[in-house]
Amino acid sequence: MSVPCFLSSAARGFRLRCPVAGLLCCRLLGPSSVTRQATKTFTFIRRNMSSKRQMDHLERTASNSRQNALYPAQVCGIISESETVKRLRIAVHADFSFKAGQWVDFFIPGVEKVGGFSMCSSPGLLQREGVIELAVKYTKHPPAHWIHTMCAVGSQVAMRVGGDFFFDPSPSEPSLDLLLVAGGVGINPLYSILLHTTDLLHLNHASGGRDYNIGSVHLCYSAKNTQELLFKSSIIEACREFPDKFSCDFHVTQQSTDVDPQLQPFINRRRVTEEELRAHVNPQRTLCYLCGPPPMIEAISKTLMDLGLPKDRILYEKWW
Repeated sequence: MSVPCFLSSAARGFRLRCPVAGLLCCRLLGPSSVTRQATKTFTFIRRNMSSKRQMDHLERTASNSRQNALYPAQVCGIISESETVKRLRIAVHADFSFKAGQWVDFFIPGVEKVGGFSMCSSPGLLQREGVIELAVKYTKHPPAHWIHTMCAVGSQVAMRVGGDFFFDPSPSEPSLDLLLVAGGVGINPLYSILLHTTDLLHLNHASGGRDYNIGSVHLCYSAKNTQELLFKSSIIEACREFPDKFSCDFHVTQQSTDVDPQLQPFINRRRVTEEELRAHVNPQRTLCYLCGPPPMIEAISKTLMDLGLPKDRILYEKWW
């Protein structure tokens, strides 16, 4: 995979602040050059957690798996995915890799806080074009605020991959049916998983065989209104390209205007129901991925277990 020429210069000259005041990372000469300092940082964080305030991303995810390597990267595209969400296209180092559903620690020069954002692109896009994509909702948290107010094409950042929430099947593994349940921007890692399954189906078609055993994939996606339903056109396109594999239901809970006729067949003006979940749960075959607000995760998890889905087949990522 080719690497944009800016990465070599970024690797030589990039300096960033660590997430804890007073700690300054060493010059980023390569993906492993900050590992020792990062380890000290996480030790400092664990010893200084406070229950009196909301934890930052690094504190919340201190027990999660993450790669040792921190890679330089550069923003190469920005679009408005919705009124509140910006989508970044980011060129990365040739050695950067991730699994569908994982997130990145997002380091910004001059910003002390470290962001945590799930990738909304597939590993296949990284292999084909050397880029990843992030969709970030506006908040006043410094990393998200920087993305919405200061980030520009050409901005240099650094990223480290982490997370134990991913879908990474091997060829010829037994087939599983996927149930994806998303709330709000919790769609990001699930969209990455959906795109990864489409890539695997395309690989099967290209090889003339079935190297990857992909079962059915159903997406339940809830947002306030259709404007906040991210990636809806691409999701519908996947359902139409693979009608025997993909299906989706979009749930809008605060829609006050008429729904676009093209979206109407996929829209429910209510929250995800037990009946819908029941229709897509097979205790022996279904693997469920959930991502969204903690109350939604807890309610859906309980319903799924009541329907007979084993707890170890319910994987979730909570966002705060």
